[in-house]
Amino acid sequence: MGSSPYSIRLDDALRQSLEREAEIEDRPPAQLAVRAIRAMLEAKAAKRAAIEAALEQADQGEFISAEAMNDWIDSWDTEDELSAPKVDITPNSA
Repeated sequence: MGSSPYSIRLDDALRQSLEREAEIEDRPPAQLAVRAIRAMLEAKAAKRAAIEAALEQADQGEFISAEAMNDWIDSWDTEDELSAPKVDITPNSA
């Protein structure tokens, strides 16, 4: 995969922090910047994918009621802790 130059403007404090970290890691600042950008884009893509998967699941119309969820949470750290709730709202139950 090829690469091409890309120019960005950094405020002085950010530039200095990047240069300090690059010196500590004995790497060029540009390499750290590329890794940071790549990590940010991968995180955003993963978040987007998780949201899309959740929306697809929500479109199926199957949910856990607030009452079931609250009962479960209220049981945490008690002697009668409940199992995680299961779907109790479906398209057929509405």
